[in-house]
Amino acid sequence: MSKQEEYLRKPEWLKIKLNTNKSYTGLKKLMREKSLNTVCEEARCPNIHECWSERQTATFMILGDTCTRGCRFCAVKTGLPSGLDLGEPKRVADSVKIMGLKHVVVTAVARDDLDDGGAAVFANTVRAIRNANPGCTIEVLPSDMKGDYESLHTLMDSKPDIFNHNIETVRRLTKKVRAIAKYDRSLQLLQRVKEIAPDIPTKSSIMVGLGETKEEIIEAMDDLRAHNVDIMTIGQYLQPTKKHLNVERYYHPDEFAELKEIALKKGFKHCESGPLVRSSYHADEQVSNSSKQNRIKYMKGIEKQEEKQIF
Repeated sequence: MSKQEEYLRKPEWLKIKLNTNKSYTGLKKLMREKSLNTVCEEARCPNIHECWSERQTATFMILGDTCTRGCRFCAVKTGLPSGLDLGEPKRVADSVKIMGLKHVVVTAVARDDLDDGGAAVFANTVRAIRNANPGCTIEVLPSDMKGDYESLHTLMDSKPDIFNHNIETVRRLTKKVRAIAKYDRSLQLLQRVKEIAPDIPTKSSIMVGLGETKEEIIEAMDDLRAHNVDIMTIGQYLQPTKKHLNVERYYHPDEFAELKEIALKKGFKHCESGPLVRSSYHADEQVSNSSKQNRIKYMKGIEKQEEKQIF
């Protein structure tokens, strides 16, 4: 078998139409001017044009662009990170305001070199965004912080609207796919969030196409529900480079539809499942009703202020 034949050819349903309009190019320019990183770009997300151009959502990657872990599915650079950028939370908040985002996801590279895993910077970023943009809902997507629950409290004190932490794959493949992270530790982290803040929705994601079975996917669903996870996303793994894990197979859209149906029947409040679905896909639709009402109330207040100024 030739090297080219070793890699599965992408099916038609994985092709997307790029929409590089003024909104998209403007946001990309702003990111560079503010020296900010987004996981949308670093992880080569296929939905970046839709989110940036149409949905007014973006995923900021804080704590630098160098991860201390080397997961075999991820395109983010691995190495020894530099020091902390304490001005980053304000720059993120300012950018959210300039961009007029209605929902923002804050994620980060894993920073195992820091005592708190970066929890304090996470919390400061959430607070800075909320202070500058009261009408914007906020989702956080941290690493497992090596199971340091004191650091988790530090992060949760900032009261994000959604807490997201991905198990990424099924139990059997975790050691092969993820670096340092442990399947059960991720589940325990999600459970602990519910104990700290019962009203905040929790969320997790898996990739398919890495060699898992349908039964193992269903087992992962059961594990997440057993740890009170509210939201699940399921997407197709796409190999970022030849150095990363190969795609074992591509799932058909009908299979994703079936997995979504199974997830909802198991009690998940929301499930996004599709070939191009990523952890932050349609994240703005997944916030709780209370968070949505707060955002609507704020935006109505802004509209009234603008009307008074006009008249």
